[in-house]
Amino acid sequence: MGEVTIRELGRPGDLGWVLMAHGELYAAEYDWAVEAVTARIVADHAAHARPGRDAGWIAELDGARVGSVLCVHEDERTARLRLLLVDPAARGHGVGRSLVARCIAFARDAGHARLVLWTNEPLAAARQLYLEAGFVLAGEETHTEFGSEQRGQSYELALI
Repeated sequence: MGEVTIRELGRPGDLGWVLMAHGELYAAEYDWAVEAVTARIVADHAAHARPGRDAGWIAELDGARVGSVLCVHEDERTARLRLLLVDPAARGHGVGRSLVARCIAFARDAGHARLVLWTNEPLAAARQLYLEAGFVLAGEETHTEFGSEQRGQSYELALI
C-alpha cells in the first residue's frame, strides 16, 4: 500500500468522482442503483455548501481518489455524515476510519451538538466504523430507494 492522504474536497472532478464511485461500487457489490440519490446529495453540496458549516474530504492513495465523506449542516444542533465510501483497493488501511474522524472533528468544531447518519444494514464494515467512533443506532426502517427492499438504519453521535 502506498501513501494515503486526506484532503479537502474541491478540486475539479472531485464531486463527479464521488458520484461515479458510488454508482459503480454499489452496483458491483450490492446490485443497488444509488446514482439518483447520490446525485441529489452531490448537487445539493455543490450548490449550497457553506464554509465552516459544510465540508467534504477525499482520500487519495498515491494521488488517486479512493474515498470520500461529506459533513453537511442540518440544523443549528445537528450535522449529517454523508457519502462515506472507500474503494476496495484501499480498504483495511484506516482510510474509512480517518474519513469518519475528520467528519466528526469538523462537526464538533462547527459547534454541532450531534452528528447523524443514515446507512443500510448490509454495510457491515461502515457500521463497525460508526460504532467504534461512538455512534448509536437511533432507528431502522424498510425502504426501496435503491431498487430492492433494504433495511435503512439511522445512527447518531453526541458531540458535546
